[in-house]
Amino acid sequence: MSSHAATIDHHHDATTSTGIPNKKLLWWAFLASDCMFFGALISTHLVYRLNPPPGNAIPTQVFNIELTSFSTFILLMSSLLMALAVNAIQKGNIRSTRTMLLGTMFFGCIFLGGQVYEFAHFVAVKKMTLSNSIFGSTFYTLTGTHGTHVAIGVLLLGMMYVRTFKPAHGESGLLRNFAHLAAVCTVMAVSFIWLVPSGIEAIYGAPVGELLSHHAVPFGIGAVALAVVFWFARSGGEVEFGEKNAIDVEAIGLYWHFVDIVWIIIFTAVYLLEYL
Repeated sequence: MSSHAATIDHHHDATTSTGIPNKKLLWWAFLASDCMFFGALISTHLVYRLNPPPGNAIPTQVFNIELTSFSTFILLMSSLLMALAVNAIQKGNIRSTRTMLLGTMFFGCIFLGGQVYEFAHFVAVKKMTLSNSIFGSTFYTLTGTHGTHVAIGVLLLGMMYVRTFKPAHGESGLLRNFAHLAAVCTVMAVSFIWLVPSGIEAIYGAPVGELLSHHAVPFGIGAVALAVVFWFARSGGEVEFGEKNAIDVEAIGLYWHFVDIVWIIIFTAVYLLEYL
């Protein structure tokens, strides 16, 4: 921990009239508006659920509750890693912060991969699309919007991770940072678009060799991008990012925890309620 750790207040800002840092206040205002947005989508789903029209999809015949429960558990565990990342940066532990950020991103990608597989399976096998039933319309709109929020959160975490490598002295290296972020985003995209869905298919009996050959190109691109990420992370020099940036990590943490809480509500209202 740095010698000036005790002088940094990570929760209050004496320069503001509210005592709350402006960055955190802005995030709270955004999340409050997002609460109303998700409230409208969840309410719409619940209202149409009470009076389903003829030919509406039967949720219990469509859902794979075991897979969704696993994805829910993974997303909740990502909140723990996010909290550990905030705790690490507050102590000035950059290495641990990077590890926890990467872990949070990886768990987020597992959740997104489960959703990609779920959507593809519902359309191809269960024949439930966005337009052929009211349930499909409200389901895909609600869960798809949440998935978009998770993807945005993963991107924000990736940007914060790359930011932790900014050198304390010398040029900012904008092009280098862009390449680093591109490599991180490529790895994550390959993970939730191809790798995780393929893993789920393998669990359900799909031939592993066929999956690997079918997605050989994206897997190869992902492997190269992963090597680039490790190459960029090899530097051990002094960095500008530190304990003073704890508010930035905490702000993203607020967003991530909000996304997790919203999913708990969605999982209960959309999935579990159908089995009661």
